[in-house]
Amino acid sequence: MSFLHFIVNDVLGQASILISLIAMIGLIALKKSTGQVITGTLKTLLGFLVLLSGASIIVNTLTFLGEIFQKGFHMRGIVTDVGSIAGIAQQTLGRETALIMVLAFIVNILIARMTRFKYIFLTGQASLWMATVCSVIGYMGGLRGTELILTGGIIAGVMAVGMPVLAQPIVRKITGSDDIALGHFCTIGYIVQAGVAKLTGDVSKSTEDFELPQSFSFLQDTYLSMMVVMIPIYLIPAIAAGPEVIAPYANSVNYLVYSFLQSIQFVVGVYVLLSGVRLLLAEIVPAFRGIALRIVPNAIPALDCPVLFPYAPNAVIIGFISTTIGSVIGMFLFPSLGLAMILPGMLTNFFAGGTAGIFGNAVGGRRGAIIGGIFHGLFITLLPALLLPLLGKFGFSNVTFSDSDVISVGLVFGHILNFFH
Repeated sequence: MSFLHFIVNDVLGQASILISLIAMIGLIALKKSTGQVITGTLKTLLGFLVLLSGASIIVNTLTFLGEIFQKGFHMRGIVTDVGSIAGIAQQTLGRETALIMVLAFIVNILIARMTRFKYIFLTGQASLWMATVCSVIGYMGGLRGTELILTGGIIAGVMAVGMPVLAQPIVRKITGSDDIALGHFCTIGYIVQAGVAKLTGDVSKSTEDFELPQSFSFLQDTYLSMMVVMIPIYLIPAIAAGPEVIAPYANSVNYLVYSFLQSIQFVVGVYVLLSGVRLLLAEIVPAFRGIALRIVPNAIPALDCPVLFPYAPNAVIIGFISTTIGSVIGMFLFPSLGLAMILPGMLTNFFAGGTAGIFGNAVGGRRGAIIGGIFHGLFITLLPALLLPLLGKFGFSNVTFSDSDVISVGLVFGHILNFFH
């Protein structure tokens, strides 16, 4: 199992290496020269690592924002942290989770090869989260050994194709082509946002078409407008939290100055992330044509959500803010209905909320992005609260999953197993 652990966790578990290897296979299939194969493979690796570097900057600044938000407004409740759950689950179900992940990829390839759904799911960490929920819920439901691995692998493999299929009509509308698909297990939430946006919005008024007076024309620059929005989002919780809370982060820098710089650092992260996305797409799409020709005809890569951010950057920020508003409303609303208080997760609100904002804008314009975003925030706050009682049986009393597709699988799979056991 040590060799399998090395292949699954240390090689294929690294999304940058996995995507680079796939790009290399595609370039070889296209009969490119050795130099072109090396160049394309390394540029794919570089683009993905630049993307991850931008994401890391964003994660660090949002982690800070989440801390001061909770402490500044004295919020106590359940956090959504899929990484913590995966870490705990690995201690008991590491082997099963790894094998489910491998089997899911095989099932994904087989479905793509044998059906008209040609999507290859390439978001490694999302695949791990799906494998984790299948192993945890299956184990809680009484499945063991081969039965657990086969059941979990088939479910995860079907989801790896099914979610890109569900999202593709809107992704096609966003990107204007079928060159890429969305490989992110928050798709059900995106569809909820799109549905509300279609009912309430006006697609003719896009988030990307703001008309501003001449004195505010600088806001037409995506990154400058993002800075103007993010500065108060950081400074208001910082004022509420006070210097004592921020001092451990600030290292003798004034707490407001530090919070201000964190808001700018967030924009830096977005800039780096989008640069990585553009570099990645320039290499991975041509390489995938090689795979399509040799292995899975007409294969479409399903990639992580930031690949959509360049298509509607204003919608990303609007989706983030409106999803956060919805999650704050849900945090207070759902406990009154007897459910747990789920604290807003800033990382989920940005990456899932931003992507949902793009979906909302694509079918409902700026109004759809705003109103749909609030409903999206409510939805992704409700789902973790519903899953929590099931997870409690496995010892996860203060933490729950965050991604809507992962939670939906957990709820359906868990209740089916409870019914038959």
